[in-house]
Amino acid sequence: MQIIGNGRLFTLDSANPFFADGAVVVDGGEVKAVGPTAEMRKAYPDAGFFDAQGRVIMPGFINTHTHAYSAYARGCAPSMPQRNFLEVLENMWWRLDRLLTPEDVELNAYTTFKESIQYGVTTVIDHHSSPHAASGSLFTMAEAAKKIGIRASLCYEVSDRDGADILEREIAENVEFMKWANSDDSDMIKGLFGLHASFTLSQDSLEKCVAAKEGVKGGYHVHVAEGRPDVVDSMARYRKPIVERFAELGMLGPETIAVHCVHINTREAEQLVLTDTNVVHNPESNMNNAVGLANTADWIKRGMRLGLGTDAYTPDMLESLKVAAIVPPHENQDPTLGFMEAGSMLFVNNAEICGKFFDKGVGKLKPGYHADLITMDYRPFTPFNGSNLWGHAIFGMHGSMVVDTMINGEWVYRDRQFTKIDEAEIDARSTARAAEIWKSM
Repeated sequence: MQIIGNGRLFTLDSANPFFADGAVVVDGGEVKAVGPTAEMRKAYPDAGFFDAQGRVIMPGFINTHTHAYSAYARGCAPSMPQRNFLEVLENMWWRLDRLLTPEDVELNAYTTFKESIQYGVTTVIDHHSSPHAASGSLFTMAEAAKKIGIRASLCYEVSDRDGADILEREIAENVEFMKWANSDDSDMIKGLFGLHASFTLSQDSLEKCVAAKEGVKGGYHVHVAEGRPDVVDSMARYRKPIVERFAELGMLGPETIAVHCVHINTREAEQLVLTDTNVVHNPESNMNNAVGLANTADWIKRGMRLGLGTDAYTPDMLESLKVAAIVPPHENQDPTLGFMEAGSMLFVNNAEICGKFFDKGVGKLKPGYHADLITMDYRPFTPFNGSNLWGHAIFGMHGSMVVDTMINGEWVYRDRQFTKIDEAEIDARSTARAAEIWKSM
């Protein structure tokens, strides 16, 4: 048992949201108690004590949509044009993922997961692709996640783009991994059934996916109406919007994640709300790909459970938060929009989304929840308390302030050093492989 105390404690639990000099009691992998440091030390005199030295103590961040496979893209200058969204996919991402080997899958997982931890992310929901190394890829990523100590939900994005044989392998990878993850009682690794998007899956292929997943616990993780080509394709080939197409196959629900949803219509938004389907917003990626921006304020008013991801644009959830907060007032010329919506995505809804997949709670420091927490060296020059965390997070805090990261009661990053991996060795291997991959880009 250990006590993490002597810091500004933000629990994100409405019953006990803030302690000016607070402490978290951790027993095994879960939170046992929270309260004033002096009271916790008196109540648990035999527990070890970790001195946060006045830093912020708070739950680790959750990234509800990212792509570890994109890791080698950082700094890469592809030779082919990227003048629109389809060219971005075809000439960047689909060229890259076809080059990946099992070794690359492992390295991409390590580099993505370690950067996540470094920026205070304790749970990631990843959407993977490596068409010529599909079989076993999710198991490779899960092994990396377990070694580094991060909590993760993994899936493989099935599509038609690489032919029937690879399609079958991608479907099998999802099903086999979901079955394995469902039998693992650590609550550290979960699985979803990944799909790329409506426009890269024929009706026959989509029905194969649904049939293969039947009887397997877990939902789907799929890009929805990220760009207009996805919408146009669905209307042209199936005479129906994307969300309706998925709904007819029974794919929506509280264990499914619909990502982006930039170009859904009002009826589709209502379908997502009525089916209790999770939606994840990725503002930086949407802006970078020039696909438009989701109508987040309207969706939240309708009751949508809208989370916040990064789409691998950044490892820093606070960076994604800032953009989610400032884009709506700019786009709508309305300064009343953005702040509350963005805060609810990161600090409330991401935890609720994870609650649909993980057995114990994450995203709060509350008795019975997983002990996933961080300390941040943020020392503001204005009042900072339980009433204004979101304001400080948006306008003052950033991920590089993270000093320590605990996941499942274990320090995986302490005093800005990784405790379970050799960071330099991983970075050196990744740099060498990326240089080779770039030659074919």
